[in-house]
Amino acid sequence: MPAEQPVQPPLRGEPGAVYEGPDGAQTACFGYWKIPSPEKVRWVNRHFNVVAPKYDFMNSLLSFGIHHLWKRAAVRMLALDAGDRVLDLCGGTGDLALLAARVVGASGQVVLYDLNRPMMELGRLKTGRHFPAGRIVYVQGDAQGISVADQSFDAAMVGFGIRNLTDLEQGFREMYRVLRPGGKMMCLEFSTPVDPLFRWLYDFYSFYVMPWLGNLIAGSREAYTYLPESIRSFPLPGELSKILERVGFTSVTYRRLTNGIAAVHLGTKA
Repeated sequence: MPAEQPVQPPLRGEPGAVYEGPDGAQTACFGYWKIPSPEKVRWVNRHFNVVAPKYDFMNSLLSFGIHHLWKRAAVRMLALDAGDRVLDLCGGTGDLALLAARVVGASGQVVLYDLNRPMMELGRLKTGRHFPAGRIVYVQGDAQGISVADQSFDAAMVGFGIRNLTDLEQGFREMYRVLRPGGKMMCLEFSTPVDPLFRWLYDFYSFYVMPWLGNLIAGSREAYTYLPESIRSFPLPGELSKILERVGFTSVTYRRLTNGIAAVHLGTKA
């Protein structure tokens, strides 16, 4: 655990959670911690180096397998067509990329773009069991500066990854840039349960049970403390919709899943 003192969670809806300190230096939030803004990429990369070996297993364990249903629903809502070119931003171990590749078929292509190489290597092994080489292309890079040309994709999606960016609005601007006119964006992200009792149970599970299981099984309490803190710091669905509209997306909608634990956000590039 870093030496800095923990801070109160930032107000929801602050895009990217980037702040200017008293000395004028920019800081960013890593969970409830404030760190120098340029350092966040390194912290996030280190976080996923730790969790990568058991990432898929822990996701299924902690969500009771429901995350697979969320991902299937999200890709269905994106309404891909055969032959589409799809960008899976912060694609990690490739769950969304696999689902999209099945829809776009051999005439389409999926590009998985992620910062962390161990996560992508695990994804490459997983997708290699289902598709020939080239159907899913792996590119390592920062989502805040996607190294592809403008208007390269018919659809862009991000699942449970945008909240890890230093500037999430910049990530959405990059998604907008690489989409062709009429292209579709989908963001699947955690949110807050609607029902107050369910929300209390969810918070107890997130802040007490998940870190304990993370320490017991994955060997890192800190990694699974960051997870619920980053979720709590993330904009609520209505607030995220305003960010997407500010970026330029139209027809912005969202749908809550499982009482609001997760939400699917959709938008179109005009």
